[in-house]
Amino acid sequence: KKDFTMNFIYKSFCRTFQFCFRIAMPFLPYRKPTIFTNVKECVPLFQRLNIKSVLLVTDQGIRSAGITKPLEEYLEENQIKCIVYDSTRANPTVQNVEESKSLYIQNNCQGLIAFGGGSSMDCAKATGALIAYPKKNLAKLKGLLKVWKKLPPLVAIPTTAGTGSEVTVTAVITDSEKKHKYTMNNFTMIPYYAVLDPQVTYSLPPSLTATTGMDALTHAVEAYIGQSTTKETRKLALQATKLIFKNILVAYEDGTNQQARANMLKAAYKAGIAFSKSYVGYIHAVAHSLGGQYNIPHGLANSVLMPIVLEKYGKSVYKKLSELAVAAELCTEKTSIEEAAKIFIEEIKKMNKKMNIPEKLQGIKEEDIKVMAQHADKEANPLYPVPKLMNAKELEQLYKLVAQDF
Repeated sequence: KKDFTMNFIYKSFCRTFQFCFRIAMPFLPYRKPTIFTNVKECVPLFQRLNIKSVLLVTDQGIRSAGITKPLEEYLEENQIKCIVYDSTRANPTVQNVEESKSLYIQNNCQGLIAFGGGSSMDCAKATGALIAYPKKNLAKLKGLLKVWKKLPPLVAIPTTAGTGSEVTVTAVITDSEKKHKYTMNNFTMIPYYAVLDPQVTYSLPPSLTATTGMDALTHAVEAYIGQSTTKETRKLALQATKLIFKNILVAYEDGTNQQARANMLKAAYKAGIAFSKSYVGYIHAVAHSLGGQYNIPHGLANSVLMPIVLEKYGKSVYKKLSELAVAAELCTEKTSIEEAAKIFIEEIKKMNKKMNIPEKLQGIKEEDIKVMAQHADKEANPLYPVPKLMNAKELEQLYKLVAQDF
């Protein structure tokens, strides 16, 4: 009886907390980045801002593939010094951010370019936060609304159509020592500018096209099924869902299809705005803990978890999933709510299978589950306005359902 009472009290607290955030949302300083469609537009931008030296944050895979080279050369040709930090890991670490910050300071940089997937953008955002707060470490800046000072100008150039980091308030950083991921959520961390150039996504391998695209779908779905939606976020989530269902397989099968690539970038951007304002849910919380513990790529974790968590939510999400199914043209409004919701989940499974995304994740150890569930619980509750609240004990079941070896 005592446990039930405590649980009821905590659930009431979570819902009240979320309600207050929802009421406050129109008054919070959210802004959208200025959008460009070609990387070369960075040069006149920096000239207008009188920026002579920039730090380009990327990873070794993107740099060695030559994707950043045209921009690097174009900047140098126009007398803009370009310093490159290319050691960002798939799940960026505290060390990555510290190294990036040191390079920025040593070279008297005046602005940042994040070139890559969500990892590069998260690293650049966190670097900007450390520049704004030179006497603080990342541990003191993690969490909600800890970074109020203005960051250096940041241009985000996504090479994946997935994370939506070019438009979000969030950076996710891994503490390698504690094997834990934490989020930084601050309105000042939204990039000032974003370059949605389909050409820089052409060389993205099919496997990453698949998992980052499904990451974008996770953003749209979690933003839509949550309890803190607005008219704007619902509209954007529906549009993003339709774009992804129409374009992800085309982009997966033909990486140089310009229309499909452009539409996927558009979808990731729309989903990014939607989840920045309406938040995500337990899919993300569990995926972050798996990334922190085992370095599982975030998009892969989300892709595999999405149908599992949606099924776990059960009837609480049927109505909203049915609306997403109609938007994606998987069924009509005449289809029953329950049937439409189940069609939507099955289509996610089918898309995953067509793109060789596994049904389960390997390497999850039973002895790690309790701690990971506690991390996920701490991240999600009370902030994420999920359709159905779960405590750490209930979240443990999600790890068991997603584990290959159970």
